[in-house]
Amino acid sequence: MKILVLNSGSSSLKFQLFDMTTMHTLATGLVEQIGESQSVTRMKFLKNNTAHTITADQPVHDHRQAITTMITLLKENRCLSGLKSLAGIGHRVVHGGERFQQPALINEHVSKIIEDLTPLAPLHNPANLMGIRVAREKAPLVPQVAVFDTAFHQTLPAHAYTYGLPYELYEKNRVRRYGFHGTSHYYVAKQAALHLGKNIDELKIISLHLGNGASCTAILNGRSIDTSMGMTPLEGLVMGTRCGDIDAGILFYLARETGRSMQELDDLLNKESGLKGICGENDMRTIIKQAGAGDGRAELALSVFCYRIKKYIGSYLAALNGADVLIFTGGIGENSPLVRARSCQDMENIGIAIDSAKNRSASAGSGSAGTLSPQIMEIQSKASSMKILVIPTNEELEIATQTLQHIQPDG
Repeated sequence: MKILVLNSGSSSLKFQLFDMTTMHTLATGLVEQIGESQSVTRMKFLKNNTAHTITADQPVHDHRQAITTMITLLKENRCLSGLKSLAGIGHRVVHGGERFQQPALINEHVSKIIEDLTPLAPLHNPANLMGIRVAREKAPLVPQVAVFDTAFHQTLPAHAYTYGLPYELYEKNRVRRYGFHGTSHYYVAKQAALHLGKNIDELKIISLHLGNGASCTAILNGRSIDTSMGMTPLEGLVMGTRCGDIDAGILFYLARETGRSMQELDDLLNKESGLKGICGENDMRTIIKQAGAGDGRAELALSVFCYRIKKYIGSYLAALNGADVLIFTGGIGENSPLVRARSCQDMENIGIAIDSAKNRSASAGSGSAGTLSPQIMEIQSKASSMKILVIPTNEELEIATQTLQHIQPDG
């Protein structure tokens, strides 16, 4: 039983094909620079239990051609006989607002709601919808499901999602905390429960998704009760190019003192801030190397990044009244022992202690083709009162799982 997962961006198309019967990834690929003179297409796939890679550099004019290219590659390499053979197609959609607390079987009504939510995610929802529409044209008889990044956080209580603004802005303009990375947080929380042999509804979990985008979530009995990202993905932790939490008055100050427009301020906070703003670099691997070589700005960026994580861990320990599990996931969370160590430094008195040797040896990678069972590593020391886990995230698998559950609820 095969499920195809699509993540359509403004100039890219990511895809992954799963065999949900054998629980294997059959293929994963990316078409990027869509609409530019030189597009790049890459696909990794399994053939005779061996991983193969294909790369092609040729113009891909639009998303329709990108999906056609994907279909051709999957068919030529015998990963798929055609879209008609799929059990379903799952689509990543960034913003579901308050309308979607669960995945949704896509029809014209659902597509219209996703379009209506564009003001909440102007860079993402239109691109997601573009992929949905082309896929429905190409495979009109295949059930297709929208899985929303925001859905997992729709369990936030009102005191967690309400901002200290006039309440009418929530009622009329939908201004509230929504949260993102929900698919990833939910996936690793479930994996943690399985690893510990417990039900997710009896655990208190703090989940850290750390990549170029980063967020922290407090999970109580399987439900998100608070999360660091807000109405947009700009709030919360310091990120690769996003500022995270700042004094809102800074915007007014900069507008007065520098004359920057609203768009310029938007670009400043989203594209020129965070790690990049502090040290000129947003790749954590490079920052760590530069800091180790004595670069003061790189060291400052690393310190700010880890300190902000530490503050959120502490605040969510308070919100949860303690925690059973602390999870590191995402590209940085899975692969940077230094970030993990510094984010948990000097927290022994509140039950968090990392074993240095275990932490150094724990380097994760979810892989792109093959078995779907994640390698989970415990890095806590004996002095730690909670488990500290490194878990490779797999948002695409979670989308595939939710898609299958939604089209076969009794299966």
